[in-house]
Amino acid sequence: MADLDVTRLLMDLEAGDRSVFDDLLRRVYDELRKLAQAQLRNERADHTLNATGLVHEAYLKLVDQRAMNWKNRAHFFGAASNAMRRILVDYARSKSTKKRSGHKVGLTNVGEAEQAVETSFETVVAIDQALERLGAINGRLVQVVEARYFAGLTIKETAEALGVSHATVSDDWRLARAWLQRELDA
Repeated sequence: MADLDVTRLLMDLEAGDRSVFDDLLRRVYDELRKLAQAQLRNERADHTLNATGLVHEAYLKLVDQRAMNWKNRAHFFGAASNAMRRILVDYARSKSTKKRSGHKVGLTNVGEAEQAVETSFETVVAIDQALERLGAINGRLVQVVEARYFAGLTIKETAEALGVSHATVSDDWRLARAWLQRELDA
């Protein structure tokens, strides 16, 4: 029933009923926080953005959109994962621009989702650019990468969020990793 409640609130918000804003945040906050923690779990200790800050920035981006079109709860959380990715990539770009290439951002390795590694800001930006190119070819592969790489979701959780089978996510994950590895090696 909670999924239906969130879906109803999203539809009300999309229809322009801003009075549901607080209720929606209360219902999704814990899950958004877990998503943010997964994205930030391997960050530097001195990272200026914490899970709470990432949740708030992402949530504000999501509900401030002029053309919200979320089909359901899973679609909303997919959009949240994408918003968090954009925030982290923007952060990495700003750090790269400031010539701080020695600082690292901890993210999950593209090749091995369960192995935490530190990734340079430049690599985060390169991965984002590669994902933009991949999105032009196959948008679902990008969604799988966002869920697995940026949000740290399991195969099962990714399948549930995207509404596809575990086998589809496994195949997409394998294909996306190979494609990204080729792009990043080039």
